[in-house]
Amino acid sequence: MGKGIPTFSLNDIRDFRFDTIIGMFLSNLAMFFIIIATASTLGVNGIVDIQTADQAAQALRPFAGDFAYLLFALGIIGTGLLAVPVLSASASYALAETFGMKEGLYRKFKQAHGFYGIITIATIIGLVINFTSISPFKMLYYTAILNGICAPPLLVIILLVSNNKKIMGKYTNGKWSNLLGWTITVIMGIAAIALLATLFF
Repeated sequence: MGKGIPTFSLNDIRDFRFDTIIGMFLSNLAMFFIIIATASTLGVNGIVDIQTADQAAQALRPFAGDFAYLLFALGIIGTGLLAVPVLSASASYALAETFGMKEGLYRKFKQAHGFYGIITIATIIGLVINFTSISPFKMLYYTAILNGICAPPLLVIILLVSNNKKIMGKYTNGKWSNLLGWTITVIMGIAAIALLATLFF
């Protein structure tokens, strides 16, 4: 640490890359099987408007029978225990860095009141939503849409930064990273435009 700015070694960057690759692979693998299971059960029967957890659990009935609800509940609890800390902490990191607050899970509460305060508020908001008339599934749906629309411009910024030698020094993107990065950005940009077109027209 130097002047409050974290420093990373080449080994740290390699570890980050490995963690990212494994995490993205496993998350997309899980997503793939969720899509297949839902499409082959609910989708083929024309059930496309999921409003409750009870309806979503029906997708597991052909595999788990009467234990579908138990399996779904365990999955939701496990996902919540994993996702809530990660999402609330990532939001807290973003806001803390934006407003110049002290941040980091390595700090004690008295050293970063704002950082831990944001985590607490985000978690409470998530809990309160369950007791309102707002459909969590609708929120997830529109959040996914928002993420899809925001992703292309964010990817453009990331690619510009990762190719800037003043910022990245000798760690700028290689040829293949740029090729894959810009290809994915273009594809996601087209998908986002198509999505907006279907929503408004």
